[in-house]
Amino acid sequence: MTYINDYSFRYIFIDDGSTDDTLARIKKLREKTDLRYISFSRNFGKEAAMYAGLRASRGDFAVIMDVDLQHPPILIAEMIHKMEETGCDSCAARRVTRKGEPRIRSFFARAFYKIMNRYSDIEIIDGAVDFRLMNRKMVKAIVSMPETQRFSKGIFAWVGFETEWIEFENVKRVSGESKWSLWSLIKYAVDGFIDFAASPLKFVGVFGGITTVASGIYLMIEIVKTLIMGKDIPGYASTICLILFFGGLITAVLSVMGEYIGRMYMETKRRPVYIEKESNIDEN
Repeated sequence: MTYINDYSFRYIFIDDGSTDDTLARIKKLREKTDLRYISFSRNFGKEAAMYAGLRASRGDFAVIMDVDLQHPPILIAEMIHKMEETGCDSCAARRVTRKGEPRIRSFFARAFYKIMNRYSDIEIIDGAVDFRLMNRKMVKAIVSMPETQRFSKGIFAWVGFETEWIEFENVKRVSGESKWSLWSLIKYAVDGFIDFAASPLKFVGVFGGITTVASGIYLMIEIVKTLIMGKDIPGYASTICLILFFGGLITAVLSVMGEYIGRMYMETKRRPVYIEKESNIDEN
C-alpha cells in the first residue's frame, strides 16, 4: 500500500435512492472521516450513480468501485503503480473467473461480449468491470458525453485513451444481495447494444432484401408450375404461409426500429440523468 500513502483521497458515496439506512450510515461515517455524498430522489440505477460520482470528483484521478467489496480495494494500489509505470490514462480491472455466478448468467455475459465486439464499433474486454482508475482527461471526456441513457462500459471504450488491465478473481460480496435479476441483465445488455451498434437496423434491411428476393423466386416457380407444367397449385396453403411469414417479419422490423426510435425520443426530452435529494458536495 506504499503507493496509496503518496496520495490524498476524497471519498464520494452515491446513495442511489436506497430505502434502508444507507444514507444514515454514510452520515455517521462522516463523523470519523472527511467524505462527500450525493443522495438521489429515487433509484436511478448504477449508470447514473457512476456518472454522478465522476461529475463530483475534483482530483487528478478518479476511481470507481462498488461498496460491497466485490471490487477489492487493495487493487487500487496496483492500479496506481501500473499508471505510474506505464503512463497510461486508465487502469481497469477484469475478472478472470466467474466463481459463484450462476451458469446461465455467465453464458449470457460471455455471449453479450462476443456479439457486442463483433457487431459494434467498440471493443469491451470480456470480464471487464466498472472498477477502474482514470486520469482527469479521461474523466472529463466521459462526463462530456451528452446522452442521458448511459452504458458506461461502452462509453469507457468509445472515448479511447490508453488503458492497462489487471486481473482479479470474483469474490463474494461482504453484505447485501444483488438486485440484478437475469431479466435486468438482459435488458441492460440490450440497451448497451442499441446504444453502440446500428447493426440490428442493417440486419433488418439485409433480411428484408433476402426475403423479397426469395419471395420473387418462389412466385416465379409457382408461375412456371402453373403455366408451363400445367400443375394445379392450391392457393390457400402458400397464401397462409406467406401471410404468417411476412406478418412476423414486419412485426420484427417494426420492433427493432421502434427500439431505436424510442431511444431517440427519450434522448430528445433531455431529462437529467439523476435528481439529487440531498448532497454535501459543495461543502468546504
